[in-house]
Amino acid sequence: MLDLDQLLRLTVAERASDVHLKVGARPHLRVDGALRETQLDVLEASDTEQAARLLLGDSTSVLADGREADSVHAVQGVGRFRVSGFRQRGRVGLVLRRVVPGVPSIDALGLPGAAQRLADTSSGFVLVSGLAGSGRTSTLAAMVDHVNAGRPCHIVTIEQPVEVVHADKQAVVEQREVGTDTASVLTALRSAAHQDPDVVVVGALPDPEAILVALESADAGRLVLGVTQAVGAVDAVGRLVDGFSPAQRAPVRSLLARTLRGVLCQRLVPRAGGRGRVPAVEVLMVHGPAAAAIADGDGAARLEALIADGEFYGMQTFDQSLAALYRRGLVTREDARAHAVYEPGLAVMLDGADRERADAPSSSPSVAGVSAP
Repeated sequence: MLDLDQLLRLTVAERASDVHLKVGARPHLRVDGALRETQLDVLEASDTEQAARLLLGDSTSVLADGREADSVHAVQGVGRFRVSGFRQRGRVGLVLRRVVPGVPSIDALGLPGAAQRLADTSSGFVLVSGLAGSGRTSTLAAMVDHVNAGRPCHIVTIEQPVEVVHADKQAVVEQREVGTDTASVLTALRSAAHQDPDVVVVGALPDPEAILVALESADAGRLVLGVTQAVGAVDAVGRLVDGFSPAQRAPVRSLLARTLRGVLCQRLVPRAGGRGRVPAVEVLMVHGPAAAAIADGDGAARLEALIADGEFYGMQTFDQSLAALYRRGLVTREDARAHAVYEPGLAVMLDGADRERADAPSSSPSVAGVSAP
């Protein structure tokens, strides 16, 4: 029989980010990005069904209809977990994402200075992107906390589910959970306009309608922080527009060019010399030429070039970020090259960093930064 408390305590002890429960297999943990089998007993159908009842509560009933269910489960002294329940091959399956306690700071996460600059923006649209497991939730939470601590304002978050709880500091923070406090992201976004928000935070932008309302909210003078999946900053911009019909894309591009302040797109890379991972972050900061490239349906290549040459404005490509992490001793050469977008170009930057090290006086390498589960 599955001892769920034991499993969740093991998850925290191993600093795992996720737990996978499948009938016919041992529980698996994802540690530093790799899925690992535990030595716990192989799960039977009764194990996952019992776990679902405990973790999902009243939502368990929807699994019988072939639907998915999401919830948050908290264990005193252990932590909070985001729970996703589903059926596979007629059996109940579960995946739990660990919610790291506390709110990380921008500096503690090792994010570039652009993250703070964008959080300090008074209005406009800011996009945090990356693939699943890239640390987007932590980055978004850190930016919200920076605003919360830095200025008196009204922050409304729209999340599914609420993962990081923000206590009021200088700001008043209201966190709305889709399915509990509101029917949908779109409904909450539309309602937010009547709730006197200064900052609107959207944990996911599920469809073109929600994207359009978020952009219109930013155009009305609010700061809107949104999250999406993307492999790069330019891809994130393209994905926002591509969901619209061809007839809508030109006006949406114009609205996006007018409201977008910047994009942070990140990946987690194994940390050198220890457990954990550090973020490599591609940064787009929108200035005049970047806005013009966004408004142009054929401007993606220009936008890529502006990022590569935009160090003065706080911009950087993934490869430039990887080279900077390597220069600081936070990632190995092998891991940097394994995560490169254009490996030959990164190799040149890494060689330059090696030459700088050889020419510099001997000193201890920096070990700043933070690991991510």
